[in-house]
Amino acid sequence: MLLARSLLFYAGLVLSTIIAAPILLIIYPLPFRLRYFAVTRWTVFNLWWLRVTCNLKYNLSGRENIPEGPAIIICNHQSAWETLALQIIFPPQAWILKRELLWIPIYGWGLATMEPIAIDRDSAVKSFRQIIDQGCDRLSKNIWVVIFPEGTRVAPGETRNYLPGGGLLAEKSGCPVVPVAHNSGYFWPRNSLIKTPGTITMAIGPVIDSRGKTAEEIMQETETWIRHTVDQLSNE
Repeated sequence: MLLARSLLFYAGLVLSTIIAAPILLIIYPLPFRLRYFAVTRWTVFNLWWLRVTCNLKYNLSGRENIPEGPAIIICNHQSAWETLALQIIFPPQAWILKRELLWIPIYGWGLATMEPIAIDRDSAVKSFRQIIDQGCDRLSKNIWVVIFPEGTRVAPGETRNYLPGGGLLAEKSGCPVVPVAHNSGYFWPRNSLIKTPGTITMAIGPVIDSRGKTAEEIMQETETWIRHTVDQLSNE
């Protein structure tokens, strides 16, 4: 039954993507915020469809910590769920992602219209330069920036070193960091079709002021809060 429900969810996800991506290409000449509103209708549908088909909901704490903006969201990465949830919880945003995602037919084409920061992971120096230059550009336009510091999805209970890109961008831009932690990997496991019914918990931490701090200090403070909170959510 869980497999059947999960496959039904994916059917809706694929169908909605096939419909939404060409629309995004058509409306590309429109201002970014109108395009962002359009793509988040796709997001709202799929989170609703996830709840209907798989009985998978979420609970959010710390909403009061969201600043007026712009800011840098640094979030742990366990599944695809948080890439959906962040879009409707926070203001319009640009993601830092691997450029290969833009090559995916239909999905990648639509994603490319959302002004992502598509980095070349084969060159660390080039990717950090992209994060700083393009990230500062997005923030100057009041577009938030989303960073998954592990660089890939990490299963619950496992750890991976945090990359310094978020700290570098915060140091150079002077914008605050909003740390985010969740336990989505228990319900939407990496590389698994099965979606487990339940309630994902996402927590938004206190804003981390980047002014007067080095990139290393910013990332240390951010990582400490995220890892501690993830451990708490795992124990729960």
